Amino acid sequence: MGPATKLAFGVFLISCSSGAILGRSETQECVFYNYNPSSENRGNRSSIESCVGEKDKRLHCFATWRNVSGLVEIVKQGCWLDDVNCYDSTECVEKKEDPDVFFCCCEGNMCNEKFFYNPDMQPVQTTSNPFTQKPPLFSTLLYSIVPIMGITAIVLLSFWMYRHHKLAYPPVLVPTQDPGPMLPSPTLVQKPLQLLEIKARGRFGCVWKAQLLNDYVAVKIFPIQDKLSWQNEYDIYNLPGMRHENILQFIGAEKRGSNLDIELWLITAYHEKGSLTDYLKANVVTWNELCHIAQTMARGLAYLHSDFPGHRDGHKPAIAHRDIKSKNVLLKSNLTACIADFGLALRFEAGKSAGDTHGQVGTRRYMAPEVLEGAINFQRDAFLRIDMYAVGLVLWELAARCTASDGPVDEYMLPFEEEVGQHPTLEDMQEVVVHKKLRPTLRECWQKHPGLAMLCETIEECWDHEAEARLSAGCVEERVIQMQRQTSVSAPEEIVTVVTMVTNVDYPPKESSL
Repeated sequence: MGPATKLAFGVFLISCSSGAILGRSETQECVFYNYNPSSENRGNRSSIESCVGEKDKRLHCFATWRNVSGLVEIVKQGCWLDDVNCYDSTECVEKKEDPDVFFCCCEGNMCNEKFFYNPDMQPVQTTSNPFTQKPPLFSTLLYSIVPIMGITAIVLLSFWMYRHHKLAYPPVLVPTQDPGPMLPSPTLVQKPLQLLEIKARGRFGCVWKAQLLNDYVAVKIFPIQDKLSWQNEYDIYNLPGMRHENILQFIGAEKRGSNLDIELWLITAYHEKGSLTDYLKANVVTWNELCHIAQTMARGLAYLHSDFPGHRDGHKPAIAHRDIKSKNVLLKSNLTACIADFGLALRFEAGKSAGDTHGQVGTRRYMAPEVLEGAINFQRDAFLRIDMYAVGLVLWELAARCTASDGPVDEYMLPFEEEVGQHPTLEDMQEVVVHKKLRPTLRECWQKHPGLAMLCETIEECWDHEAEARLSAGCVEERVIQMQRQTSVSAPEEIVTVVTMVTNVDYPPKESSL
């Protein structure tokens, strides 16, 4: 074969490949419909939606509908993000057997105008041939080359999906027990949920940012071996009275997959600012911001610790968190704090066991002295005081990144990072906290600011070595309110006088019995 022949053959292959790729249906517009019976003004909306996305991503159309007594009730239609399940599907067909809500996606302009339910996976009858007739020679060449290209594409796609699955999810071990039936999630039943990106990884799995129709949500995915943590967190969220501004909003829970690929999902509200740890690493805080974060965190924990027999939703029991740390305090867009992660939490209900009260749980650097010693009094108040020790450390983290004092603001450090580094052992923490009775350093310059001076006293009373001497969460909230009032009425020239007066301020009494 001469050079000219080789060149001609190469051009021929490239042109055939390009033709196959260009032949793919591109989605630019989709039928849009939004079922919204609760809206008095707008009602249901129906129109055409232009699809916009990243250049290297494919766009699709989708439709969701319900079968109501034999009648089709459309829930939503519109554009859908890049999804391998929609690739090269020119018709919108739901193939799952007897779903609660039907969902399908497809490629091609307005391809979601008609949708079908075909559970037996039989070929869908079409009324017209989407491809125009080609000359016999072209058809012969097409039939010769397309199978080879198709096999190659399938192999590459399978490899990509395998690699994507391996990177996106932590390894799943062989299940030791059946996690039971899927838990009801009424708010998810009618809405498709799409994972977007991993935001964090932890000992109990990973947290994804996901899209639930037009809203972003957080999806915490547990592998099957952490079923008990998932179950406990689900049970805590479903207790009466757990809806509170300063507790992370729970949306639903689901079981995905089967056999070896079972995953346990927990869906909550999504907060873009992330955890207090992440925020303090990247930002300093003003005095007012510190007070707002500290006050709302303390308010959330005070509510969690409280027992409300007469709550409108039923008896809300007292709950001990057992893993308070800045990583488990999330920040809303206005820096309002909310408490998250109840995998280790205990609830205290009259006449019922509190559950697994194994004492030495939580994050080592935030463990109270009695936890490190293994000398816990297994009573409700003892567990609540363990939380308050950790609150003192979180308040120290806030103070260390506050701009209110005259001194320099240090780079963010975890509590005890100066003393034991970033990965302390249990023995390291026992030596520092129990035997030497050390605590993170309270900077001398903080004492020159009237509010920070009061905060330092509050911190010391939270992390007191004697559990019975620690403040309650409600008392911390009152202290922070008083601090902010104290500083808001102080003019700059009165600072020296105020420092003198601070020692005579009547603090709210300590709640020695929580």
